[in-house]
Parts: sequence; structure tokens; C-alpha cells
Amino acid sequence: MIERRPWADALAHGLLVVAVLVMLFPLWYVFVASTRSAAEILSPPLPLWPGRHGWENWHATLVDGARRIGGVDALRLLANTTLIALAVAAGKIVISFLSAYALVFFRFPLQRTAFALIFVTLMLPVEVRIMPTYQVMVDLGLINTWTGLTLPLMASATATFLFRQCFATIPDELLEAARIDGAGPWRFLRDVVLPLSATNIAALSVIVFIYGWTQYLWPLLMTSSNDMHTLIIALKKMVSFADADTEWPQVMVITLLAMLPPVAVVIVMQRWFVRGLVDGDK
Repeated sequence: MIERRPWADALAHGLLVVAVLVMLFPLWYVFVASTRSAAEILSPPLPLWPGRHGWENWHATLVDGARRIGGVDALRLLANTTLIALAVAAGKIVISFLSAYALVFFRFPLQRTAFALIFVTLMLPVEVRIMPTYQVMVDLGLINTWTGLTLPLMASATATFLFRQCFATIPDELLEAARIDGAGPWRFLRDVVLPLSATNIAALSVIVFIYGWTQYLWPLLMTSSNDMHTLIIALKKMVSFADADTEWPQVMVITLLAMLPPVAVVIVMQRWFVRGLVDGDK
């Protein structure tokens, strides 16, 4: 029997509250800065309560656009970043899921070799592959296109490996029962494998969405048009070496827009994310 200690519960909850406040403080600080004028931001210490320029700063950023990125508004940047993150996440999940399904449930020549080649790509950092991939995109005429921005990021050896390990835990009896019932490969995938993989898909979706959301190097190489920039690229271009030349209130607004969606995704998907990481019994 586990003994209940009220003081231990209170201490644990207190530590959790402190940890939450520590993690939320940067978000609050950026929000406060987004409601202040540039002069107030450049005159530390910055107060910890909102200022009077919130509507002005947010309207200028969301509607009017930023001068250093060609006047592109933050709503366009947010839409671009969301599109890339969702496309990359969906592509990674679908491609990795089908690849792992083929590796586990089908028998074909050089099957082990195919998996070994996929696994070897884990040892190659992005920087090693980025120039050959960029040259392929140039040869195909995919510079400044959404296809060029998202397609090369969709393959994932890590996700394929994780799905393969998940599928390997499915009992052979389920496969035999499906065959006796006359289920083909697609029906077995839809009715058996997909439901059993729901928590793993949810956990991986969070990871790959944040991966796509925070992309910087590849979109920077693939786009030269301000209209296709992401929030991360816009932040880099808006920050100048000279503080007086940087539109700090707009930088803070875009920083907050770049931080909030990944946080929201993690909070909403938290239960599924944890279950996908710890639930190994199928």
C-alpha cells in the first residue's frame, strides 16, 4: 500500500507550478515586448506588464507588413510556415508508414538491404545531403515552388525505423486471421495496422510538425521571394546589427507567432504524445 504524504504532494505540485511559470515566462516577456514601443524595448529594464502600443504593433505586423522583408504581412508568413509544417508532417507520416509496412509485412528481394540503406541515412547529417539535393531541385526547376520546399523534407529514416519497430510487435496470428477472412494488404493495413498505430502516429506527428515548423536552412536556400518566406526566415532578416534599424515591436510579434503554434500542438496532443512514446504493448 502506498502511503500518502500531503507535504510531498504539496511540494511536488509547487515544483510543477514553478516549472510551468519558468517555461511560460519567455512567452509572457515576448508578449509584453510586443505591446511596447521600440524606445521602451531599447531602454531596459522592460516592465513586466503590457504597454499601450499593443494594437498598433500587432496591426502593423499582421496587416501592414514589415519593411525589411518587402512589406510582407505576418499573416502571410504564418500561412506559409503552417503550410510547410503540415505538408512535411503529412508526407513524413504517410511515406514512413507505407515504407515500414512494406518492410515488415511483404517479402521481396533485397529486403534487408533496403532497410539497411534506409537506416544508413541516419548517419548522414542534413548538411552533407543538402547541396546534392539542392542541385536536383535546380535541375528540376523547383526553386521558389512549394514542391521544392516540402518534397525533399518528407523522407524520414527515423520515422520509418520507429514504425517498423511498432509493426514488428503485431502478432503473426492477426495476419493469419486476416488472410483467413480474405483481407488483402490494403484492408489489413486499414482495419488492423492503422488502428494499432494510432498513438505512434500521434506522437510522431507532433515531432515532425515541429521539425517542419522550425525549418530554416532549406527554405532559405529554396526561396528568394519574400512572399514565400517563413516566420523563422523573416525573423532573421528583420533583426539588424544596429538596434536602431530593427523594428523590435514587429520582431516580438512575429517571435510570438513563431512560438505559440508548436506550444499549442504539444499541449493539445500531449496525452497522445506520451502514450505513443511509452505504450509499447500492442
